[in-house]
Amino acid sequence: MDQKQKILLCEDDENLGMLLREYLQAKGYDTILCEDGEEGYREFMKDNFDICVFDVMMPKKDGFSLARDIRQGNKETPIIFLTAKTLKEDILEGFKLGADDYLTKPFSMEELTLRIEAILRRVRGKKNAERTTYQVGSFIFDTQKQVLTRGDEQTKLTTKESELLALLCSHANNILQRDFALKTIWIDDNYFNARSMDVYITKLRKHLKADPSVEIINIHGKGYKLIIPDVEL
Repeated sequence: MDQKQKILLCEDDENLGMLLREYLQAKGYDTILCEDGEEGYREFMKDNFDICVFDVMMPKKDGFSLARDIRQGNKETPIIFLTAKTLKEDILEGFKLGADDYLTKPFSMEELTLRIEAILRRVRGKKNAERTTYQVGSFIFDTQKQVLTRGDEQTKLTTKESELLALLCSHANNILQRDFALKTIWIDDNYFNARSMDVYITKLRKHLKADPSVEIINIHGKGYKLIIPDVEL
C-alpha cells in the first residue's frame, strides 16, 4: 500500500486548524488535527508521525509542554512550532526543546508547507546517508561507490543516477512523488529538470532490465514506483 507522510497538527483555533488540515491534505499529507495538547499527546503515542506541527498556546497542555513530553521518549520526530509570540526568549525556549523550526503568526500556508518539505528532505537525506547498500532484486546497489552489481557484472552509475536510484530504493514498492524527487535531487521542480529526471529514469530502467522482476513504473500524475520482489526495508 502506498503510504503518505503523516503529520500531527495541534492547533486550538478551530478555523485555522481546519484550513491547515485541508491544505496539507491537498498537498498529499495524511494530517491528523488535535485541538489541545493532551489530545495531541494521545495521538502521538498511538501512531507514527513523520513530522509534528504544534501551536504554542493551547489549552490543557501547551505546545512547549507537549514537545517536552514527546522528547522524553522520542528525539527524532521533527517538530515545528506555530506561535503569535515574537519574543526572543520564547523562540529560544522552542529550540531548546528540540524544535526544528519556528513560524510566527500570521504566516502563509505555502510557507509552512515549504518548511515542512525542507525538514522532511533533510530527514530523508540523513536516512539515505546512513544506508549504503540495497538489494534490488538480483542486483546489489552500493550507494557510496555508486556501483550496481549483478553476479560478476558491475555498472558504474553517475552521481545523479545513484542519487535517484537511492531515493527510489528508499521508497521501494511505494510511490516516489515526482515533486519530492525533483526538489531533493535537482532542488527545483521546473520543466527542464523534470525532463532531465525522465532521462535518468530511462537510464536506470536500462541498467536494471537484466532482472525482469525489477521495474520502475510511472504512476500517472504522481511519480514513480520501484517494484522489488520480497524487499527488506
